[in-house]
Amino acid sequence: MALDWSKCAAVESVPGKVSGAWVFRGTRIPVAAVFENLEDGLTIDQVVALYDGLTREQVKAVLEFTAQSLETPSSTR
Repeated sequence: MALDWSKCAAVESVPGKVSGAWVFRGTRIPVAAVFENLEDGLTIDQVVALYDGLTREQVKAVLEFTAQSLETPSSTR
């Protein structure tokens, strides 16, 4: 299942900016970079320290959006 990133206020996709990839709003930091670093074992604070302009709040907003998007409503079971 693909996430509908257009519903997440913390990110944006702008044609011509980072090839239209989903990035954190107001930055050129791809959302995928955060997930890759977390997968590699870094903490949220370590990821934020890696990228100038990225905030802990932005990362938390993306993680919360992802978790909410992946939840299965109990009424469909």
